[in-house]
Amino acid sequence: MRSIAVKLLVLTTLAISTGLMAETSEPEPIVTVGDPAKFTSAPTLLITGANRGIGLEFAQQYSQLGWNIIATARKPESSDDLLALAKEYDRLVIERLDVTDFARIEELSKKYATQPIDVLLSNAGITPKYKSAFKTVSGVDWDMAAKSMEVNALAPLKLSQAFMEQVAASEQRKIVIISSKAGSFELSPKMPMMYSYRASKAALNMYIYTLSFETPKKDVTVTLLSPGQVNTVPGMKLPNAIETDESVSKMIAVIESITPEQNGKFLDYEDGAELPW
Repeated sequence: MRSIAVKLLVLTTLAISTGLMAETSEPEPIVTVGDPAKFTSAPTLLITGANRGIGLEFAQQYSQLGWNIIATARKPESSDDLLALAKEYDRLVIERLDVTDFARIEELSKKYATQPIDVLLSNAGITPKYKSAFKTVSGVDWDMAAKSMEVNALAPLKLSQAFMEQVAASEQRKIVIISSKAGSFELSPKMPMMYSYRASKAALNMYIYTLSFETPKKDVTVTLLSPGQVNTVPGMKLPNAIETDESVSKMIAVIESITPEQNGKFLDYEDGAELPW
């Protein structure tokens, strides 16, 4: 018995020293910046992916409009621009959220169980890097394909499910999902490109279209919104693209004008015109 125990000890020590045993680490702390107790009777926005780009601009412009903001980010502690915004607006609360962490989505839903959410804005997503976007089928990254489906399609549906009651309890009762013309069979370029991104956005469109047959029972309107082609990467200007502030200001106007008759529709950022699937 003693020799067996010694062998086990040696093997365990070797496994640790060579990194063969899985390391255990403490889970990341749940970070909340700001105080939801400061929320007023003003409308409330919950937005994902608020640390940069379109999400950050939404958080800023809605803050300027006097809304209560629940802004989520995967790493709040390193979201410098969002943290600066929270210092400027005391009714902007930042919550840690990786949208693929469905248990965390449920935790947030319970935390804000009694908070009406006028607009649930699902913005977080994965976009292809420029070089990988134009690879043909031989260059498809299958891990990225699975991740794109998880982030771009499944997560918005989970958010809608988890916060449906809070949206239904609000005045405006709107769920808005940021999609893309790349997910439209009619509008996407007729060429082999962006396999993972296009497929995930097409799946997203179908998930939300299907959800729209349920939302009227809650008196909730769910829509998909194209932000247009937007310059979101600092230092990189795309031809014919618009700037983030223009895209967001126009989308906010569209969101404000959404009616129950547009439930389940795919809308353009510029004027709310219906886009084809």
